[in-house]
Parts: sequence; structure tokens; C-alpha cells
Amino acid sequence: MKTTFLKITALVAFVAFSSCKDKAEEAETKAAEEAAIAEATAVTYKADLDNSSIMWKGFKPTGSHTGTISVKEGTIAVNDGTIESGNFTIDMNTIVVTDIPVEDEGNAKLQGHLSGGDFFDVAGFPTATFEITGIDTKEGKTVLSGNLTMKDETNNISFPVKTSIDGDTMTLRSETFTIDRSKWNIKYGSKSFFDDLGDKFINDDIELTVNLVANKA
Repeated sequence: MKTTFLKITALVAFVAFSSCKDKAEEAETKAAEEAAIAEATAVTYKADLDNSSIMWKGFKPTGSHTGTISVKEGTIAVNDGTIESGNFTIDMNTIVVTDIPVEDEGNAKLQGHLSGGDFFDVAGFPTATFEITGIDTKEGKTVLSGNLTMKDETNNISFPVKTSIDGDTMTLRSETFTIDRSKWNIKYGSKSFFDDLGDKFINDDIELTVNLVANKA
């Protein structure tokens, strides 16, 4: 009996450790900061909307869901290969679910729920924005910081990115990082707001991966 108990305990510990390890690191999150201003000599790149997107992943006790959101517009200013400023608008009407077949009614149901008033409230807040506030190097990685605004809530987040310039095209890709949706007042199924959910909660963590392609303006 004791041996069985120890095996179960070890298994639970392993699963918990694995779950934590599999989650992307949470972006450093703090109060909004002043937007960065580029030098007059900076080169402006305009977002290529067809080739830019944000991938998302949400979690619940029984699994996860994945999808994408599109960039509506955006510019980024670069000086001598270094990002100096930029701002982007995210079209919340373009939330797409990718882990459920489009023909499955569950796809439209989840997409509608995420767009609805008890989650992102796309009708009331059709766009989100990201405004660059700075860029730094930490532990050998390039870290981008900016003010992310959703549902009229603004927080500054920092996350690692890799950038490259090939001719007139610039590419920026982030590492996968996590944000805590409760900090943007997205309450549905959140233990941060409700204490009677039992196992019917949805994790506050949302994983994001930014893939931006921009062409010289």
C-alpha cells in the first residue's frame, strides 16, 4: 500500500513538473511606459499583413486550443539594424481556431465564445494595440518591450525576439511567451475573479508567438 502511494505521489509530481516545464515563460509585465521615439534617420518598415500573424494557445484542465489573430496595420522604425520604435494594430475580429476542423460545429462555437462579450468582447473592442517602448539585451537575447492594450487595459510586456533584414524586408519573430489575461480584465472562467469554479476554470495563461514581416515604406 505504501509503495503504491509513493508511486502515485511521484507520478503526480512528475506530471505537475512537466506541465510547468511545457508552459512558455511569462512575459515580464508592468505598468505602461512612454512610447519610444525614433531618430529622424530611422528607416520605416510597413507591416506585410498577408505574411504577419500572431499565434495563440489557451489552456484548460482537459487540454488546450490553438489559433491565430491577424495584424491590421503597423509600422516599425529601424536605425542601423536596431529597432527604435513602432506600433501595431491587431484585428480582434480575425480570431481563428486551428485545432478544431473548420467544418466541426465546435470550431464556430469556440470562435464565437472567444469573440463574445464574456471574453475578448470583439464588438466593444474590435482592435488591440502594441506600441514599442524599448529594446534591450538580456542574457544574450534581444528583448522587446511595449504597451499592449486590450479591452481598454494597458500593460507593458517584455519578451525575447529575433530580427533580420534581407533587402527591403524585415522579419521579427518572438519566442513563444505567456501573458496573464486577467491583467487585461478578461474574466471568463478565471480563478483570479471567481472562487467557485471547481474544475470548470480556464487558465489565465495565454501563450503568444508573434511573426511580423515588414517591407521598407
